[in-house]
Amino acid sequence: MKKAADGYTEREILEMLQNNRSEAIDLLFRRHYRFVCQAAYRVLPDGHLIEDMAQDVFFELWKKRDSLSITTSVRAYLKRAVINKTLNYIRGQRMKFSDVEDYGHEMGMPANALMDLQNEELKAVLHKAIDDLPERCRIVFTLSRFEAYSYQEIATELEISTKTVENQISKALKLLRVALAKYRNS
Repeated sequence: MKKAADGYTEREILEMLQNNRSEAIDLLFRRHYRFVCQAAYRVLPDGHLIEDMAQDVFFELWKKRDSLSITTSVRAYLKRAVINKTLNYIRGQRMKFSDVEDYGHEMGMPANALMDLQNEELKAVLHKAIDDLPERCRIVFTLSRFEAYSYQEIATELEISTKTVENQISKALKLLRVALAKYRNS
């Protein structure tokens, strides 16, 4: 296995990490911080927020060091972690706006407990279905529906064609329809 400029292979650094050697996280941070920021920036172009998310990813990596099992490359693992963190942030922001709307609704009229329960169940099923979408499909769908990006903006941001964006949105909607089929007409 090829050693990097710092003299360690990825495997050696992961072993150091699992042995609680703090220099391992420093090495990983120096090697991959820029890459992690770039991966997150493609989904949510906000420099300060991205830096915080990238740091959180490395902090989580350190916290999970005892149970860590990276079967892909470290880069792939970190990319997946920061994209998930970014999408969760976007979804969380969307939920905050929904919560404000719900609060106003609750203040204006008495709540129907059964309807509220069904709405919460539907929200949970929808979020699970979105989480289960294939990665690219989930990113494209999230940018389109939660961030209100146009197809062209998504294509530019992710460096893909608008046709690919259309196909991914179509795929996402089909998969979500299947996941939510039991809630139709009920």
